[in-house]
Amino acid sequence: MLVYSAMTKQFTLPAMVKRCILLILIVIFLHSLFTITMANDKIIIGTVEDVILLPWGVKLPARIDTGAATSSLDVRNLTIKDDSMAEFYLPEKYGGLKLCLPIVDWRTVKSAGEVKKRPVVEMEICIGSKRFRAQVNLNNRSKMTHPMLIGRNILKESFLVDTTRSKCVPPACPEASQK
Repeated sequence: MLVYSAMTKQFTLPAMVKRCILLILIVIFLHSLFTITMANDKIIIGTVEDVILLPWGVKLPARIDTGAATSSLDVRNLTIKDDSMAEFYLPEKYGGLKLCLPIVDWRTVKSAGEVKKRPVVEMEICIGSKRFRAQVNLNNRSKMTHPMLIGRNILKESFLVDTTRSKCVPPACPEASQK
């Protein structure tokens, strides 16, 4: 919508159009500024990341799954003591460490058409530079490619997932010495 001025021999935009263009540019700028700020608060991770289980320093690969509500850890020989303690071993490939942790909850999990009730424990995990406590359900994942699955309960606060990448951020928590 250009207007030709015979007096100045130039094409000009009406004032209303100029204001609209300026408003659009301001909105685009503010949106990009907000998006950058949001992304700066979160760590970008890929579909597979190495994590460290603390305080044991056990490093293992984890599948990042935005479709899973809760996180899950591969365990062997799981036994429940007095309905309040979970005793289990990590897979041999990751040290075979025997752990005994209090059960904080039981979750009904639907996986591959099967519904199971699983014990949930709380553990410290290091992903990238973030160290935090999270609830993790215990399950034999030996038929799965990755011994740990990171679900939305961990992802929602600190991470953005780039599905085109993997192994974006090695675990770098200061206290997380790998074993």
